[in-house]
Amino acid sequence: MFAITGATGKVGSAVARTLLAARQPIRTVVRDARKGEPWSALGAEVTIADSTDVTATTTALSRITGAFVTLPPNFDPSPDFREARRLIEVLHSALRHAQPEKVVVLSTIGADAPQPNLLNQLGLLEHALADLPMPVTFLRAAWFMENAAWDVVPARKDGVIPSYLQPLDKTFPMVSAEDVGRTAAELLLDNWTGHRVIELEGPRRVSPNDIAKAFTNALGGPVKTRIVARDSWDRLFREQGMTNPTPRMQMLDGFNEGWIDFPKGEAESRKGTITIDQAIETLVAETAIEAGSS
Repeated sequence: MFAITGATGKVGSAVARTLLAARQPIRTVVRDARKGEPWSALGAEVTIADSTDVTATTTALSRITGAFVTLPPNFDPSPDFREARRLIEVLHSALRHAQPEKVVVLSTIGADAPQPNLLNQLGLLEHALADLPMPVTFLRAAWFMENAAWDVVPARKDGVIPSYLQPLDKTFPMVSAEDVGRTAAELLLDNWTGHRVIELEGPRRVSPNDIAKAFTNALGGPVKTRIVARDSWDRLFREQGMTNPTPRMQMLDGFNEGWIDFPKGEAESRKGTITIDQAIETLVAETAIEAGSS
């Protein structure tokens, strides 16, 4: 039996689907019983546990062969990351008491960066789980291609997408959430000892111009990319409702300046198979379906 947290998200659902396709028994961990119903219909065991509830989380991660665990994303954290620290404390306690045979932890590129930035939250997670006695894999995923979901509407409406990643011809490590989920499932089926880090990115690195070209292909009309000036970021993020945009801005600086990357670049990272064109085509199709059902 494999337990999967975050099973209603893109990565967690890909983990669950991959394991079910391999005829493995799974336990999906969800906060809302209704969101577990589709998994129950597919034959999965469903357990209700909030990520702030150490007792429920411990129960969810007990009596299993392996666990896939992740932190809920928080793009607007408190300056001291208190929200992430609390969730990490709960997860650490639950894993120490539940003692699954092995654990795959969703982490991120840049988790090892010493500079202050949003991804320090995953660095805190890796550090906290470093004393666990069972085999642990920290899966450091690149920038998610699915972040381009925010660009579907402006690409379709205006033919122009804003880019915080810059310059526009610079290539960045990116990966599809589907590839991340498949890889995590494969790692759960693997056997290893101790703790290890696996780096994962897509088949090739992607520039903002490549994203615009992928939208052009998917929408059948020209799409261009426009740089969002650095001195406007704070104002724009606050207008979007953020109260502490600094960590997000620092993260973007890290990608743009190159200090957020895998230690050896592309040399030792695993490569997924989904291209940016395929990822954008899927996002465009999903948005069309959502619009048609609204």
